[in-house]
Amino acid sequence: MAASQKVFVVLLVFVLVLQSERADSRSFTIDYDNNTFLKDGVPFRYISGGIHYFRVPRSYWQDRLTKMYAAGLNAIQTYVAWNLHEPKPGKFDFTGNNDIEAFLQMAKDTGLLVILRPGPYICAEWDMGGLPSWLMKDNSSIVLRSSDPAYLGPVDNYMAELLPRIKPFLYENGGPIISVQVENEYGSYYTCDYDYLRHLRELFIQYLGSNVVLFTTDGWYDQDLKCGTIDGLYTTVDFGPGVNPTSAFNGQRKFQPKGPLVNSEFYTGWLDHWGQPHAHTDKDKVASYLETILKLNASINMYMFEGGTNFGYMNGVEFSPFQPVPTSYDYDAPLSEAGDPTDKFLSIRNVISKFREMPPEPIPPATPKAAYGKVEMKYEASVLDMLSDLSPSGPIQADYPITMENMQQSYGFMLYRTRLPTAATGAKLSVPGIRDRGFTMVDQMPVGVLSRNGPTDLNLTVTAGQVLDIVVENQGRINYGRYINDSKGIIANVTLGNDILQSWAIYSLNIDGALPNMFSTPPNPDVDINDGLSSVRSVRMELPRSRAGQMVPSFYTGKFSIQDTPQDTFLNMKGWTKGQVFVNGFNLGRYWPVEGPQVTLYVPASVLKADNNITLFELEASP
Repeated sequence: MAASQKVFVVLLVFVLVLQSERADSRSFTIDYDNNTFLKDGVPFRYISGGIHYFRVPRSYWQDRLTKMYAAGLNAIQTYVAWNLHEPKPGKFDFTGNNDIEAFLQMAKDTGLLVILRPGPYICAEWDMGGLPSWLMKDNSSIVLRSSDPAYLGPVDNYMAELLPRIKPFLYENGGPIISVQVENEYGSYYTCDYDYLRHLRELFIQYLGSNVVLFTTDGWYDQDLKCGTIDGLYTTVDFGPGVNPTSAFNGQRKFQPKGPLVNSEFYTGWLDHWGQPHAHTDKDKVASYLETILKLNASINMYMFEGGTNFGYMNGVEFSPFQPVPTSYDYDAPLSEAGDPTDKFLSIRNVISKFREMPPEPIPPATPKAAYGKVEMKYEASVLDMLSDLSPSGPIQADYPITMENMQQSYGFMLYRTRLPTAATGAKLSVPGIRDRGFTMVDQMPVGVLSRNGPTDLNLTVTAGQVLDIVVENQGRINYGRYINDSKGIIANVTLGNDILQSWAIYSLNIDGALPNMFSTPPNPDVDINDGLSSVRSVRMELPRSRAGQMVPSFYTGKFSIQDTPQDTFLNMKGWTKGQVFVNGFNLGRYWPVEGPQVTLYVPASVLKADNNITLFELEASP
């Protein structure tokens, strides 16, 4: 017995030694002489697809990854969103849907390598390009994405928390990460600060080591690559179908003479904007250009392979003109917003099968869907009725408007209130600093909607002492270009005629926090709002206050039950105008069916249960 125990111990040690040697032999490098990646010393080409863990419910991560593996991909690419992981300075969140370590482990277990894009800036059509809005608190002039110490200090603090979490998942350490992008499309940003790129390069090496493949991504034009590339970071390019791949890779070769050809963003579709048709890219065109790229022995990442959803308030905005991205980030991708394989998925899979052996497993089916019928929505109260719930600490008093960031609020809605000092007939109420949409009331009756895209003024006839309320919606921050320092709320003085309005009461409206208890008890029909304006009194109404087709922003609730296991579904918002929708307290996102193209909102099964409630914060007009 003792002898057999000794043999067992010796064998166990031998196995552990072999495993250790096997881990030590893992490497992912660049063979510049032969223009290829080397994985464990063997030439390697990745065929990757983009998926953002933060746009897919955690309960569906495995489903999406399995489908991507079934498509023939050997890698995935994901961004890391700083504003999710550090919502407040020094307060980090890597739990739940933000658990990137669990996502990386899941990718590895599925058999997929990972190309990681940790920023700090990511674009991604995500609020402020992934940067946290608190960077602008008391510092609207901060030079983002530069060597400005006010920016670099927080970057260093964040990376000191993020990158050590990432290091165990590097390929050389037994993980799935084969390469890490530094910054993102920096060559198209106006600062062109090489010291900033060098600082990031050294920061990444400090925490990840000198063996990791660090790279940049830019457009293939000279002007983009000039400011986006430095020594020590491998240069890659991005382009979509319709661009000649040889020409694009010639652009890469001007700045990266040797090494593998890489398209880090091959666009399978495109993003949507409110008020424009749904973007569509022909599947045959995508497949044809994909095949051409692969014939050049290039590595490629398809952006996006699964688009997902901008849940909550997190959509980004394209600028000039100001164009918010909808809640859906479907992207016309090979996997739909709900994760279902499309005809484009099959076309891409067919192309990939010509270049590598496909997994034997069948393609997983679409996730089951269910229709739960109509839900009767009941008017509950206006935003003015619920101020004590939405802003329990009351308003901040200020001579002039304060931005959302300086109110230490990142997303959602604010209320600006003042008492008009003088009477006026046909006077212009001018709010040039509206960011982004203002639902305006005088004595609790609607008088019009202000918009960053115009109009920014309204003609009013008022008497002295009337109360002006402006509910301001942050529609998402600019995610690309020089104007990403996009402050919200009212960012400049408000005038009525020739008078600058002063003495404001400013409310941060925390709908997400208030919602669980807001309608759980019978409301007091008369609510005193002690806001420093001589106790404005809001009398609760049975129906929403409205005038000329516009109502005071108001809350509606509805209930429905599910008998069996909840399934994915879609919420059809036709008939409603504009607002925010919550299901069982989960912030599903924005709706604006009168603008389109999005009319229905994806509801993942994970937010549903047997007895469900829907809450709408309707801003303009109900059916």
